[in-house]
Amino acid sequence: MTRARIPLPLLALAAAGLLLFLLPLAGLIVRAPWDQVGTQLVAPETATALGLSLFCSVTATVVALVLGIPLALLLSRTTGTMRRVLRAITTLPMVLPPVVGGVALLLAFGRRGLIGAPLHDAFGIQIPFTTAAAVIAETFVAMPFLVIAVEGGLRALDQRYEEAARALGAGSWRVFLRVTIPLLRPAIFSGAVLCWARALGEFGATITFAGNLPGRTQTVPLAVYVALESRPEGAIVLSLILLAVSLAILIGLRDRWLGAP
Repeated sequence: MTRARIPLPLLALAAAGLLLFLLPLAGLIVRAPWDQVGTQLVAPETATALGLSLFCSVTATVVALVLGIPLALLLSRTTGTMRRVLRAITTLPMVLPPVVGGVALLLAFGRRGLIGAPLHDAFGIQIPFTTAAAVIAETFVAMPFLVIAVEGGLRALDQRYEEAARALGAGSWRVFLRVTIPLLRPAIFSGAVLCWARALGEFGATITFAGNLPGRTQTVPLAVYVALESRPEGAIVLSLILLAVSLAILIGLRDRWLGAP
């Protein structure tokens, strides 16, 4: 069976679209100071930003797993208008401008926020411009990726296994832990990796809600932004790290997430 040929005008447009993706990557790779990569990686500013980014992104992923799996279960078991409303709320951070998300977080958790004001008045807790704020911001923007992946896995799940477990006398909690979760491991894994990658690259909500404090809230994307003025070589090296992580994740998950053969 012969494949349909692509018309030349469409092929030319496709090539132009591909160049739009390739040229920025090529510019980053070609202009990278490869002879300074080792020096820049061990620089105190780089090492601090990398360590903080890993801590915040991993913590955000753990929080997303704890909250996101039950949320995905709720979405998969509801129907009608309620499901559409819940899904819209859950996926809103994916389309919301990150800076707007940061402002919303400030209005919720700031010293005068809906939750932040009672916390500060009762316990003296201030969340904005702390490492905890960076974790919250990353969780806010990254958890939808986990929820969508797990919800898709739940909808594709053969519910006969759960029904069989209930017929044998297992309770709902036991069915969830011993049957549902093991069957969802591939979806949970892919969702967690995507969630972690998104958290690692978060910028807008973090700088708005957590600030840009070195050693406290300055993650790798924020360090790139600052280094562009004072240490452009360091900014390029940090950008290469994020690029490598993103490519590795997309290539590793192409079969599960993108449906590639």
